[in-house]
Amino acid sequence: MERDLRTTPLFNEVEAFFRSVLEPGFGTATPAGDPAPSPDRRWLAFRGQRLDRLEGHALGRICLVAGDGSGVRQITDGPNDDSEPRWSPDGTRLSFRSDRAAKGRHQLYVLDAGMPSEARQLATLPGAVEWHRWSADGALILAGIAGSAAEQADALGSGTLGGEQDVPAWVPDVESVDDGDAERRSLWLVDAGNGEGRRISAEDRNVWEADWCGARHAVAVTSDGAGEDAWYGAGVSLIDLASGEERPLAASAVQFGWVAGAPSGATVAVIEAVCSDRVVVCGDLRLIDIASGSMSPVDLGDVDASRVAWLDDDRLLVFGRRGPVSLALEVSAEGVVREIWTTDGSVGELYHPSGAAFDDGIAVLTSSHRRPPSIVVVDREGAEREVAAPRHAGHDVVLGAVGRREGMRWTSTDGLEIEGLLTLPPGEGPFPLVLDVHGGPIGSSDDRFPGTLDALLLSRGFAILEPNPRGSTGQGQGFAGRVVGDMGGLDVDDVLTGVDTVVAAGLADPDRLVLTGGSYGGFMAAWIPTRDQRFKASVSISPVTDWWSERFDSSLGAWVGDFLGGQPHEVPEEYSGRSPVLHTANVTTPVLLTSGRHDRATPVGPAVEFYRALRERGVPAEVVLYPQEGHGVGEFPAILDLATRTVAWFERFLPATGDGR
Repeated sequence: MERDLRTTPLFNEVEAFFRSVLEPGFGTATPAGDPAPSPDRRWLAFRGQRLDRLEGHALGRICLVAGDGSGVRQITDGPNDDSEPRWSPDGTRLSFRSDRAAKGRHQLYVLDAGMPSEARQLATLPGAVEWHRWSADGALILAGIAGSAAEQADALGSGTLGGEQDVPAWVPDVESVDDGDAERRSLWLVDAGNGEGRRISAEDRNVWEADWCGARHAVAVTSDGAGEDAWYGAGVSLIDLASGEERPLAASAVQFGWVAGAPSGATVAVIEAVCSDRVVVCGDLRLIDIASGSMSPVDLGDVDASRVAWLDDDRLLVFGRRGPVSLALEVSAEGVVREIWTTDGSVGELYHPSGAAFDDGIAVLTSSHRRPPSIVVVDREGAEREVAAPRHAGHDVVLGAVGRREGMRWTSTDGLEIEGLLTLPPGEGPFPLVLDVHGGPIGSSDDRFPGTLDALLLSRGFAILEPNPRGSTGQGQGFAGRVVGDMGGLDVDDVLTGVDTVVAAGLADPDRLVLTGGSYGGFMAAWIPTRDQRFKASVSISPVTDWWSERFDSSLGAWVGDFLGGQPHEVPEEYSGRSPVLHTANVTTPVLLTSGRHDRATPVGPAVEFYRALRERGVPAEVVLYPQEGHGVGEFPAILDLATRTVAWFERFLPATGDGR
């Protein structure tokens, strides 16, 4: 395939489709998440995203809507990205993060409640602000600061957080063990009045996330190491805000995330889960008693917790998943659980359900295959009310591409029940089928509004199967943990039996099957063709093809050892036996591989290795390296290029059918 596709007929078709979906929304900030109710509940601030042209990425903007749904407006205008709106406890100020002064380096800004007004920078802190939390009295802000060389979570695009540097193109990239402090994340206190900041955490400690725990302490997820892979062994600690002294509270054989301190400072809530990506934490809810240091489980039944916040010292707001269902729960300190709301759609802007308390209910971002992203208020009885739900003609284009979406269940080769989502184009099957495997492997696919690439595939007659094999969340830690030590094992059977089920139902043409996935899904898109030759083409995005390389060339090396059952010298057979590049003798499927030059989670080397191994064997293959991308492809026009290459690759190798489909 050509290097520059912009003059090709297919690129023009793809660009026209993207324009039909996105152009009607140009110039308008649409709901993207993080609803933040004002203390008096009159207003909801939220993060919007605005795209004005098919260049770059949708920019974050702070938006405001009245609690009754009237008067939605964008109240910041960058430049660059604005995110994470947070109200002061008295409701007189709205703070947010922005990199308007230096791209990629977010700082704290505030708006007065008498908006519209000009935002002012609250402080200049030495690094990038990743999150912030107001104190109960509104005098201080707790902030997490990432150093200039700190690694970005692969789930958020990988790369580093240092921002753009004004240096000549010839200046090399350098990594050194002497750069430990530049890689580190630290905890700071900022005076909300004069903007003065003070570092709290010790120079040899890394603070991944934190929350207030009473007035004098913070509770945090911390580690010695600062590299991305150090998070996998991080523990929960209590940090004295006056002295910086850190007291360990809990350690785990798996991972911790979304820590929250009770207003009194007596108790900490945290989610403990087996994880493959930082910020993708969904599992068991734990409570830690500060006085004794004891950690106890909270029985949520069959719900995996994904986010937690204290309503007061006696009640928690918990979001989570039960299979394909998203939930919001109110949980008492005694463990009494009340379901506030359930939905088959998606909830929250990241990978698992999240939201905020609003009056006696909640405020959330939600969507489904029939509902574009909307900010919704849910009352105590579970009744929904849309407060920010812009609609435009582009949504109709997406909806017109979807025939129907249905949840499916099937039985894998070992008898384990697996679930997934099948999205069909309009018309009658059997259809050509795209098997799309999610990343992680600890993660899940849920019913959300289709992305533009999915809508494009549907518009061209493809059905899409998104399985949730073992390792997926929402079905308990036992189910999620089944993939540990068996990556590319029975989870392959899980997804292939799903394809068998769709074919048997007459919805997929067994002679017109293709395969794709990103990250761990990219690994599966390279690995499955070594085990099964039925797929006519595969598109492998940001893949792992060589576990030896992934152990030492990736920012996630510690995770590799955990999930493969040991280090290379301990279990070399696992590293070799599960590396697609060492099994290309079995591959007949044409494979297109893509990678981003700035990807530290799955670097470009393994994609190139797999391409060259296939080329030597005469298997059709291509490798595409995006010079400005990280983990995945997130900016225009590279998005259009990837979409064009994906469609071209699938349609090139699919056999024609008699009815022209």
